[in-house]
Amino acid sequence: MATFDLETLLNLDGEIFPMENGYWTKFEAHQVEPSKQLPHGISYSLTFHDRNNRRIIGFDNAHAIKPRRKKFGARKVTWDHKHRLEKVFPYEFETAGQLLEDFWRAVETYLGEGHA
Repeated sequence: MATFDLETLLNLDGEIFPMENGYWTKFEAHQVEPSKQLPHGISYSLTFHDRNNRRIIGFDNAHAIKPRRKKFGARKVTWDHKHRLEKVFPYEFETAGQLLEDFWRAVETYLGEGHA
């Protein structure tokens, strides 16, 4: 994990960024002891909210999720995941920098769909 990317993520902890269109983002990120649930040693929550304070997009590892059942595959429980409205999807955490890029890309995609 690149030190600069990790420092950037950790420095965003507690930051809330209002946007001109009424949407806003909130960042939470802490280093923790690596564990089976959080092998990368980072507890995080990056969220994007609408004018009514409803979470539209979120990337976090606050709770475990089970992926959809595969016919013959093993079920892997993952803690890293992303939310889009009411749906939850597994997320493959690679680096702190990639997490930030993926979050902002998801926000841009949502706004680009005409929701702004």
